[in-house]
Amino acid sequence: MAGRRDWTRETLAAGVRDGDRRALARAITLVENRDELAYAAVADLYPQTGNTYAVGLTGPPGVGKSTLISSLVRLVRDRDGTQVGVISVDPSSPFSQGALLGDRIRLADHFLDPGVFIRSMGTRGHLGGLAEATLQALLLLDAAGKELVFLETVGTGQSEVEVIGIADTVLLVLMPGSGDSVQALKAGIMEIPDVIAINKMDHPAAKTMLTEVRSILRLDRDRDWQPPIVLTDATRGENVSELWQKLLDHRAYLEESGQLDERRRRNLAGEVFSVASARAKQHIEHAVTDDPELRRVLDAVQSRELDPLTAVREILEKVFKIDRSA
Repeated sequence: MAGRRDWTRETLAAGVRDGDRRALARAITLVENRDELAYAAVADLYPQTGNTYAVGLTGPPGVGKSTLISSLVRLVRDRDGTQVGVISVDPSSPFSQGALLGDRIRLADHFLDPGVFIRSMGTRGHLGGLAEATLQALLLLDAAGKELVFLETVGTGQSEVEVIGIADTVLLVLMPGSGDSVQALKAGIMEIPDVIAINKMDHPAAKTMLTEVRSILRLDRDRDWQPPIVLTDATRGENVSELWQKLLDHRAYLEESGQLDERRRRNLAGEVFSVASARAKQHIEHAVTDDPELRRVLDAVQSRELDPLTAVREILEKVFKIDRSA
């Protein structure tokens, strides 16, 4: 693979635009490493993006998300040769700081398919940076001509919510026995998804779970779109075509109602604020660590000599030159 020095801003952007797999892989690696070359390439490519449809998959670990993606990829590739990208967000290895689960063994069937690009991304211990890197990777896949991109997360925590916040359609995958997820739906902790799949449909408790989830969804009557629930068996490919149809139905609903553009605009604005907040937080933390005067302000709060809001005002005034009255 080409090294860092073998790529320029122009050749990297041109390679991604042409769908060159080496250029795409290199660009995503540079994005993960926060390399300036990646930022420049994404900036050049950004005006040509906006053509990919992004489907975010979330749900507890072990419910079969990877297997389901593999089945969906096989379906769309066989039907019309759709160009597909898959981004799997994995827990980080404490040793390599890479993606612990690698490129998902269950997706291995598609590695030799030139129309499918699969990439695992590690959290690297930076929850705020994870959504940022995922968005940049999605934009690169978009620019490379991938018409459909699946964003897979490992669970339903804060980092996963941020990642699927850039998706057009959110698919929640559950499995009979994953009661915690049903409780999360009940409590409203997990945002109501657009489509729900209950995997391992032959499980004795599958129908019970379907009834329970349906009753939870009925509580939210203000939604124009009522999330459909599909019983699937990803390993055998059962009802995968029905699930795909529900995803297409949601896309059609968004397009016909004008909400697709609205959702994308909202997601992009949210991402700008999210990344800006993460960067500002890092900047403040470094500033306080490096500045003895600001360190004293924090010490005063910890010793209860100064209240937190007064400390915030002093820190913002010094770090960002924000007037206290603002």
